[in-house]
Amino acid sequence: MRLLERIPTVPGTIGYSSSNGYRCKQMEPPPDPVFKLNFDAAIFSDLNGSGVGVIIRNCKGEVMAAMTTKGPLVGGSEEAEILACRRALEFAIDAGFTNLIVEGDNAAVMSSLSSSGADLSWLGHIIQDIQWLANGISWVCFSHVKRGANLVAHVLARHAKDVTEDIVWLEDTPPPAIEALYYDSLHLNE
Repeated sequence: MRLLERIPTVPGTIGYSSSNGYRCKQMEPPPDPVFKLNFDAAIFSDLNGSGVGVIIRNCKGEVMAAMTTKGPLVGGSEEAEILACRRALEFAIDAGFTNLIVEGDNAAVMSSLSSSGADLSWLGHIIQDIQWLANGISWVCFSHVKRGANLVAHVLARHAKDVTEDIVWLEDTPPPAIEALYYDSLHLNE
């Protein structure tokens, strides 16, 4: 797998791949011992809020952790995605994951996260928070993927509309995403 070549062996390293073309149409499992974190956001204008979906999988594509939660009222998709990424990374750190490929389907957000320079946009302080969180774990790589490779996180973000508190699954299949996980499993060995 080409991605193995990009994984540094130095602890505390942050890798970036969104500009290198690592964009797939279906979920691809990460190389061992790395875990893949996919996140997505949904905007619920009728509820004055948003939703966050997170899925973390191992090299076999098995669910290690997942979460669906409500988010705040946001001004647009970029803000929702950035806040979802921060919440997803906090969740992964709290669950003890230290080697992560972080994937999202918003190209502008993933590009901002991949930049090593200061982000002077109105959301730059949140980008800086995410990069700070990333610096606290052993290895992380931010990558943009197409919606098809982020389907489970998308389903979980949409499911947040129906929840009143955070729902977390550890080493268990999240029921709202069974169909999306099944779809991913059909394409794992292609």
